[in-house]
Amino acid sequence: MNFDQQLFDYVVNAARDFEENLNTRRVTPDAEGLKSLDRFNEPLSQTGEAAISVIKMLNEIGEPGVVSSRGGRYYGFVTGGALPAAVAANWLAASWDQNAGPMVMSPTAAKIEEVAGTWVLDLLDLPRQSGFGFVTGATMAGFTALSAARNRQYKNLGYDLKADGIRNAPKMRFIMSEEIHPTNIIALQYMGYGKNELEFVPCDTEGRIKVDQIPTLDDHCIILLQAGNVNSGAYDDFNAVCDLALGTGAWVHVDAAFGGWVRASRTRAHLTNGMERADSWSLDCHKWLNVPHDSAISICRDAGTLQDMFGVRAAYLVEGAAREPNHHTPELSRRARGIEIWAALKFLGRDGFADLIERTCDYAKYFASELEKMGIEILNDVVINQVVATMDEGKLDQFIKTVQMDGKTWFGPTHWQGRKGFRISISSHATTDRDIEIALSSIRAAL
Repeated sequence: MNFDQQLFDYVVNAARDFEENLNTRRVTPDAEGLKSLDRFNEPLSQTGEAAISVIKMLNEIGEPGVVSSRGGRYYGFVTGGALPAAVAANWLAASWDQNAGPMVMSPTAAKIEEVAGTWVLDLLDLPRQSGFGFVTGATMAGFTALSAARNRQYKNLGYDLKADGIRNAPKMRFIMSEEIHPTNIIALQYMGYGKNELEFVPCDTEGRIKVDQIPTLDDHCIILLQAGNVNSGAYDDFNAVCDLALGTGAWVHVDAAFGGWVRASRTRAHLTNGMERADSWSLDCHKWLNVPHDSAISICRDAGTLQDMFGVRAAYLVEGAAREPNHHTPELSRRARGIEIWAALKFLGRDGFADLIERTCDYAKYFASELEKMGIEILNDVVINQVVATMDEGKLDQFIKTVQMDGKTWFGPTHWQGRKGFRISISSHATTDRDIEIALSSIRAAL
């Protein structure tokens, strides 16, 4: 197929129009925009259509149904707004269409991902010798790290999991707080463990694991901790738990999906003290790093842990002395998602990323104080970018619906400490003072 100038010009113009109108369009689609999506319901054509026709239809019908999560007033689900530099890198990487599997398939992707992963370790002051792999999101990052951890724990016990399987393996215990994010439970279910097999430890009122109620640890244990509770933003006491694990042979994993990035902050890094002592970490990059979906990184202190679990050997796979990306993730073939991570870090630098963390956390504190002035109750200690609030429960659902229908901002419901409420998560580089005031005005109008 020949290069289609008209097609690429149209895409560039459509993307530019979307970018230019991002701060003025509705945050969520209106009824008309949602209804128009039904136009996609058509039979598959026999002969196909011109590419420009396909893309025009995609934009004209699809764009009105798009959620403006890249903008500055989307406060749901701890969602970052992709940085322009990261979006541009994503476009270029898509044009290159590289498979970040064996290094020989894309030396550029392999090198950039090696640099990006090294930068993440440096930025977050994690052990520099750690191994890392780029995956789709925190669920897969947790699955990747925990699968590798289990394999290493069995290896230390003298059991070859990859050869002899899970059915005859010694029992492995997975210990976590009652407030652990459900994606970790899902990851363990992928690994063959039912929820009733897991050991849950009570938490305090901010969702932090109660260290004094952690059962005795040994070399048959993997304990999961959290850097940033998805509601309160609270951090487990990493030092205390790592002290318990020290010398027992237990493995410590930290779900650092969004809260782990606070290690790069100037004023809040202390919240993560001791996190560096863990054995593995999972981090989302499409949250606070503000790269396009789907993007996350799985990290293990011992670089060989990931390779032992995911290393692929086949007669047709050519290997060299360089780092092989496919030995660090479950996939042999995948897109080169590390390119956007490299672009985001290169663009922001240490200071720019620290500013992003500080600014969004400060906005959360301000948001909470303004909500209190409206008579809304704040349910958590606002330590980072998370605000959990509530009001008269008889009015709560309608209040949330009214704000969402207004289209100026978006947040969703939650439950916290047995109470219904709503959650504000401010994670986007695009959020400005004006965005915060517009969102607060929408809330006032809905009361």
